[in-house]
Amino acid sequence: MNTIEKLLRTQTYPTLQVESDPAGSCHWMYMHADSQRGVRACFRTELMDDMWSFLSSITLRDEQRTFGRLRHVVLASMAPAFNLGGDLQLFAQLIRDNRREHLLGYARRCIDGVHHLHTGLGGDVRTIALVQGDALGGGLELALSCHHIVAEKGVDMGLPEVLFGLFPGMGAYSFLCKRVSPQLAEKIILEGRIYTSDELYELGVVDVLAPRGEGEAAVQQLIRDQQRAPQAHLAMNLARGIGQPVSREELMAITELWVDAALRLGDKSLKMMERIVRAQTRRAGMQAA
Repeated sequence: MNTIEKLLRTQTYPTLQVESDPAGSCHWMYMHADSQRGVRACFRTELMDDMWSFLSSITLRDEQRTFGRLRHVVLASMAPAFNLGGDLQLFAQLIRDNRREHLLGYARRCIDGVHHLHTGLGGDVRTIALVQGDALGGGLELALSCHHIVAEKGVDMGLPEVLFGLFPGMGAYSFLCKRVSPQLAEKIILEGRIYTSDELYELGVVDVLAPRGEGEAAVQQLIRDQQRAPQAHLAMNLARGIGQPVSREELMAITELWVDAALRLGDKSLKMMERIVRAQTRRAGMQAA
């Protein structure tokens, strides 16, 4: 924040810190503002509520948009991790109770969010994920939904869902296939390997690789560069939607497959989820201390 010029704190959200410039052209949304209490840096429903509320508040109606005005939204984190993914504690409980509609409802909310980011909040926004800590599972999916991924060197990024018998079902395949070949996308998903940001930069998944501690400056430079040609980047948003579309229908069809696969998981997989939750909780507690 002290490296972000002319930004003002706007509305207060329990799980977010939000800063915007006075003109409303650039918004920084820091997840996990409650991480100092040792809360797991994952997609808890409270965080999802706040994120959707904020993004909705800055989404303009067609008649509110000004021709040639390009806006930016930056997704970052106040926790040591960018985001560790879905709420595995909630998943395990819903799966044990066979509550398909509740699990599907959670997944649908994720799809609505990543699709909104991917389409530029209606088209006049370029979205940027600033990854300064671990981005795993749904956390990486969130980053992949953005127009640009700026990551600091040496950060862990990956899709480990295969470790407990699942696949990442909230956009990873669709968004990865826009950055790498489908064959490589499947390899990344099915191996469940954790990559470094340096490796994903070499593969073309990460757009900008910044030295440690310089991620915010790299984002600011990216924004300045794009504001020199705002109409070109707005046109590119439209061209991307035509040439490389990712429809909400596609995302929903895949996430329904994910829900059905999740409900078929056995006790061994659910216990693995619960072990990961305990590890995340211990880690959050140590970081808060």
